[in-house]
Amino acid sequence: MKYTRGLASTLLVATSLMAFGWGQKGHDTVAYIAECHLTPEAKATADSLLDGKSIVYWANWLDNASHTPDYAYSKTWHYKNIDEGVEFMEAPLNPSGDVVTAISEQLAILSDTTQSKEARALALKMVVHLTGDIHQPMHMGHASDLGGNRWQVKYFNSPKNLHSVWDSNILEGGHKWSYTEWQQQIDRATPEEAAIIISSLNPADWGAETFEIANTIYATTPEGTNIEYSYIADWTPVIEQQLLKGGLRLAAVLNEALSAQSHASDKK
Repeated sequence: MKYTRGLASTLLVATSLMAFGWGQKGHDTVAYIAECHLTPEAKATADSLLDGKSIVYWANWLDNASHTPDYAYSKTWHYKNIDEGVEFMEAPLNPSGDVVTAISEQLAILSDTTQSKEARALALKMVVHLTGDIHQPMHMGHASDLGGNRWQVKYFNSPKNLHSVWDSNILEGGHKWSYTEWQQQIDRATPEEAAIIISSLNPADWGAETFEIANTIYATTPEGTNIEYSYIADWTPVIEQQLLKGGLRLAAVLNEALSAQSHASDKK
């Protein structure tokens, strides 16, 4: 297949600006950790809403769906980009929505048993994905560089942007595991540790926490940095921590939202 250099450049730019949170394996890991911590009641309700498919099945769906006409309204829901020097709580709201407000709004729909099964199923799919996104530090990155998409670095001397490196490269560089192996290896918090992780189920608190990590990443990864083994070793524990937090918090909010009365909407 032949195409012009101009078209190739256009496709390259478009691809670079379409990076999403964690990549497929990260989202699958967050969803699988959550699935392992669902109450039997919540899991049954989720299975019913999703017609027998698991939350892992739908973990990456929104990344593609947001680029289709039916769900284009959700494009800005994957992140909350904040200009450098602006505090998290002082950042202006995006009129099209952001990941913090989207999670809160979709959880409200999911918890509302007067909503139709279809509305609640869509909300469930979105909450599963967006909870993964809010724990990926570059989704709290600078507005000026599109969350690291325009922050040029190298990964073992190959040109990359900071967002894409944090989506998948460091995750895969740290451990060549399947998503089930990720769960088996990092989902080992003690009850006391888990209680601390889920002590707040407010998405704004999650976002503020991730925002602080993003600031540290920018400070320690100047443009042009060549990311190699030492960087991966330093940051892999943070990725493990964020995936675990995302999974445990997702389970907690789903256990709360998918209450005993949730099956009532399945009759609609």
